[in-house]
Amino acid sequence: MSGVLNKRACRLTEHLLENSGELKVIPHALENGAIVVDCGIETPAGIQAGLMLSRICMADLGQTQLVPGTLEGQPLPYLQVQTDHAVEACLLSQYAGWKIDVEKFFAMGSGPMRAAAQVEDLYRTLAFGESPEKTVGVLEANSLPGVAVVEKISKATGIDPRNIMLLVAPTSSIAGNIQVISRSVETAMHKLFECEFDVHRVQAGFGSAPLAPVAHDHLIGIGRTNDSILYGSAVTLWVTGDDESLQEIGPAIPSNSAACFGKPFLEVFKEANHDFYEIDPSFFSPAVVNFQNLDTGNVFQFGQMNTELLRHSFGF
Repeated sequence: MSGVLNKRACRLTEHLLENSGELKVIPHALENGAIVVDCGIETPAGIQAGLMLSRICMADLGQTQLVPGTLEGQPLPYLQVQTDHAVEACLLSQYAGWKIDVEKFFAMGSGPMRAAAQVEDLYRTLAFGESPEKTVGVLEANSLPGVAVVEKISKATGIDPRNIMLLVAPTSSIAGNIQVISRSVETAMHKLFECEFDVHRVQAGFGSAPLAPVAHDHLIGIGRTNDSILYGSAVTLWVTGDDESLQEIGPAIPSNSAACFGKPFLEVFKEANHDFYEIDPSFFSPAVVNFQNLDTGNVFQFGQMNTELLRHSFGF
């Protein structure tokens, strides 16, 4: 299969590289020819870099923007995401489903390089894969990867290191903060997938979440960005098909379906020994999910927000 997702994301990444100075990102060429782009570790990459990271994660099949909002009456930017290709943009590209663990380096890997590697069961279930000549991935990490990390990605994807581009941003940066909080629709789509819902029924998705203040360290940043999704995001999905299945599956989709709902994410993360994979997977969801059925015209809403917890998490 031709690498449509990778082609789109690589094209946008090349635009980012051409405008690296304006976007405040720093490209590094490794010994094996791979390009690693610092998007917030040793450089103050900002809003535009974060919005572009989000688009690259979604293979440029979604749009993100900052809009004015409020949290309990106080002004706060919100991040809006929209896509007409929710399966491709969110599940097959954006979802951070590839654990990149090499020596002392660890990162959550997202972007269309996942579609080239196909190491996740998700690709077999959805019968999708790509064999591109070039690939790009986005890593949530607080240090830059070296040659060994690229070699692992190269081996998994079958792509020459010279054709691999990796964009790296920690949550304790403006760009990394935006990149993570742009996942409201993605979390809803992945939850539907895990609940064995036919995700191809989703025709479009829209989500918004409060943009958490940038934390002073990576760990607190993980807590704030996840709380933004878990307790402050609202997602609308336009779907086809019957109403009964939506009413049946709806209560299981938002974050309040998890037993740990009501706790700050940082507390849950600590209880799981800082291992994402030890946390109840049902917790990773938007606070509120709306289904709009295109075939029947009916609307169903599930979930609840917790703005008081958000104010505490954000340090207000």
